[in-house]
Amino acid sequence: MDQIARKAGVNKQLLFYYFHSKRGLFNAVLAKGASQLEQELAGLPVAGGSSDANPLDRIRAALQMQFDFLARHPELVALLTQAGRSDARPFAPAIKRLVILLAEGQGRGHVRDDLDPHLAAAQALVLMVAYLGLESLIAMSAPPLGADEPALRERWKEAAVRLVLDGVAAR
Repeated sequence: MDQIARKAGVNKQLLFYYFHSKRGLFNAVLAKGASQLEQELAGLPVAGGSSDANPLDRIRAALQMQFDFLARHPELVALLTQAGRSDARPFAPAIKRLVILLAEGQGRGHVRDDLDPHLAAAQALVLMVAYLGLESLIAMSAPPLGADEPALRERWKEAAVRLVLDGVAAR
């Protein structure tokens, strides 16, 4: 808290006044990141406006947007990997958005009926956070991926999105 107060140019008591504890500050930072992600995702249509709209295309767009957001905010990824069993639920809106898209896809026959949309949505987010949190370790552990390869993150994103879509798509 001392270091944060110093960098913010305020005294530590002011941080405690507003956030009450380290956990309160931690949760506030997570909530701000989640709010920014939700604002970014707000432009995505949740329900199909036309009968031509494929829910899998909107799921793909949502997953790509979430990955790109997290990739641009590595500090948020680091916090998420430390959140453990926090009582914070900062990414509930982003997960809910995927749940709605998956459920719509089930209703329209594009997504497997035996799939739990809540579990699939949470797993997709975990896949992204885990990769981004361990990106350099993964690249170094699998030399063929090429640790220096600038396109590795984009390749990973496309492969992860494809993995999720292939796993949820109705056959």
